[in-house]
Amino acid sequence: MNIWFALAVDLVAVALLGHFLYFRRHGRRDLLFAYVALNVGVFAAMAVMVTAGVELAVGFGLFGVLSIIRLRSDSVTQTEVAYYFTAIALGLVNSAARDTPVLLVGLNVVLLAVAFVADHPRLMARTRRQTVTLDVVHRNPEMLRADLETRLGGRVSAMTVLEVDYVRDLMVVDVRFRESAEAVRTAHGTAGVGR
Repeated sequence: MNIWFALAVDLVAVALLGHFLYFRRHGRRDLLFAYVALNVGVFAAMAVMVTAGVELAVGFGLFGVLSIIRLRSDSVTQTEVAYYFTAIALGLVNSAARDTPVLLVGLNVVLLAVAFVADHPRLMARTRRQTVTLDVVHRNPEMLRADLETRLGGRVSAMTVLEVDYVRDLMVVDVRFRESAEAVRTAHGTAGVGR
């Protein structure tokens, strides 16, 4: 009966992760399905391995193989990759720890709590990352920083020049910045008007 309890806990955990944490914050239905399918697949594979007496090291090898698979979609963010790994970890933990229900439930709570807090919208809400294409080439880093801060309405904490094109007189810059409080208020005020 331990396997069915572990499966029930796993399904509840992946539903919380997929729907209540991921989908309600990020809204991609296709990834919600991917998280659930991957989680249940890992759980089933581990359950068969544990039942057949395969060593636990093989299960962790499975986790390692899944973790090195390159996600080929350009639209998958690092946050979404973290949700993938959490879904994998839930399936692995729930299947491997099925004989110790307290550990199983405790690890589920820890994984879900970390995902909830680390991806909370209020955590570092004003910190942004953006790729900016400028219609001017700045040779002086301080002039580049000042131009970016003016355009983005915030304080630039880091910038990396990705491309410089002297023929078309443009540059592409990866920028990490902190929005000003006024810019955040203006964005929220504008969003509120549309509703």
